Amino acid sequence: MEDAVAAGELEGEELETWAALATVLEWLPVALDAQLQADAGITHFEYGVLYALAQASEGTLRMSVLAGYANGTLSRLSRAVTRLERRGWVRRAPDPADGRATLAILTEEGREMVRMATPGHVDTVRRLVLDRLSRSQARQLRAITGRLTQGIEEDGAHEAGVVARRWEPSAD
Repeated sequence: MEDAVAAGELEGEELETWAALATVLEWLPVALDAQLQADAGITHFEYGVLYALAQASEGTLRMSVLAGYANGTLSRLSRAVTRLERRGWVRRAPDPADGRATLAILTEEGREMVRMATPGHVDTVRRLVLDRLSRSQARQLRAITGRLTQGIEEDGAHEAGVVARRWEPSAD
């Protein structure tokens, strides 16, 4: 076992902790995508884009800001918005304050899609995550994920091609 540690490998409780987190990181997105695909025909990423727009003032965000909320590259966001545009849920327009920037604007049909998709998504999040935790565990999870996020931000690892921004609910 000392050879494993010397070689930089994880072992014991470190390995068990990492394996548990890595499993959640792999399985949860698949489960969220499956539910949203079945119920609404969209991915979790697309739902996140629609949700962020629905929470934004006037349903409008600059694409660069939206990429941060969605934690995606501008390229990935652009492809997703193109799919959402084809369905009539989002439209793009030049930013009147800065013609170099593009706005993503949620349409009424997009707002209705968010209303339709949200209950099933919330049910899945509760069923798979929140209902499995006590209040104390939920507080601990918030604290733990906050510390992990802080470490990732301090390391700058999240910035590899992504304009990252923590989600901040609108004050509306």
